Order: sequence, then structure tokens, then C-alpha cells
Amino acid sequence: MKISKILAVTVALGSSMASAGELDSIEELLQPEFQNLAENLAAATVYRSLSPAEPLGTLGFDISVSASATEIDKRVFDIANGVSDWDLSVLPVPRIQVHKGLPFNFDIGAAYTGLPEVGASIIGAELKWAFVDGGIAIPAIAVRASYSKLSGIDEIEVENMGFDISISKGFAMLTPYGGIGLVMSESTPQNIPGLKAETVDETRVFAGLNINLGMNLGFEVDTVAGLTTYSAKVGIRF
Repeated sequence: MKISKILAVTVALGSSMASAGELDSIEELLQPEFQNLAENLAAATVYRSLSPAEPLGTLGFDISVSASATEIDKRVFDIANGVSDWDLSVLPVPRIQVHKGLPFNFDIGAAYTGLPEVGASIIGAELKWAFVDGGIAIPAIAVRASYSKLSGIDEIEVENMGFDISISKGFAMLTPYGGIGLVMSESTPQNIPGLKAETVDETRVFAGLNINLGMNLGFEVDTVAGLTTYSAKVGIRF
């Protein structure tokens, strides 16, 4: 199964990504190639909630570790990394996530990814409001605003904002969900003459499944700028 294969690469080669993916030769890119890199990084680093639309409730928590794997344009990463053949065809992003329920069907969330071998990190946060909280006969519907930032790489800084609407309906321990939204990303070269910042505004479409068996599992697939990302998480949700 494709998703399990890619996620296995994510877990097994996370450290390889850090050592191989330093992005320290971005000055070798032409502007159209930098735009391509910006689209790839937007797709990989956008905030991913990996959670259904239904609210957690005032006492609710969702704490998890997760990993995503985004299919990338390998050629542009070869150039940006200064190598002739980068080993990976996906960009793996592991993370720690926490969500907390608030009154009035609001949830807040935050995520952190550390890439210590290159001194890089991704931080992200979200605010979600389930304006329809769902029930036995009706699904939950929520809107969400999110932010994430990739920093610590000398030659580039990436900031993302996201807005989406999602719907979910629980069936016993299974909660399928889906949604659509907008990703607005800006990739800014740092002190590289000849390259200018690139803005990426793209639609994001996603679908996932939450499975709560005491231990909470989640699986999601999404597309941004024609690039597919597969994600999985494990944790507790109550």
C-alpha cells in the first residue's frame, strides 16, 4: 500500500533527510526553479491538523506524534542541496502536536518539528471553530485558521498561512473527515542576490480517518500545488 510505504520511508529516513536536505545551494537556482522549490516547501511545511471537524469539548485533549511525507520535485532539490542525486523522492516531516478544547466549540492546536542536524525547525499553530458541533444524525462542520514557519536554514525562510473548512461524522470508533482550504505561503531567499521571494497561493484538499481505540490513530492524504502528502499520527484523544 502506497501510504504505508511512504510513511515507512518517513520514519526510517528522517535523520537522512536532515543530513541530505541542508538546502545550502539555493543560490544555484534560477528564479523559475526557486518558484518550484517554494511550491514544494509550501506543500511540505503547511500546518496539518490531522484531526476531524468535531470539537474536543472544554475538557478535551488530543496529544500525538505524527509524520508526513510529501512527494517532491527531486531535480530542484538536487540543485538546492548541491548534490547530483538526492536520495529521497519524498520530503519527510515528523512532528509533535497538541490540541486543546475550549468553550463554545473552539479548539486550539500547536505543532513542532525539530531538525537538529541542520539547525532547522517548523513551528505551527491553529484555531478551529466547529460552528456545527455534530450529533447522532448530523455531521460536525468546522472552519480553521493556521500558521506555520520553517526557519533555521541559512538560505531560505518559509511562512505559511492556511484557511479551511472541514466536515466529519463519527461512527463508533471511526471518524472519517474531509475538507478544502487555501494555503498562502511565502518563501524568502536570505542574502542571495538575483533571487526574489516567491508567493504561493494554492488550494488544499484533504481527507482522513480518525480511529480511537483507546490509543488514537489518524491517517490523512492531501494535495497542494499538485503535490500529494501522506500523513499518519498516533496519540491520545479524549
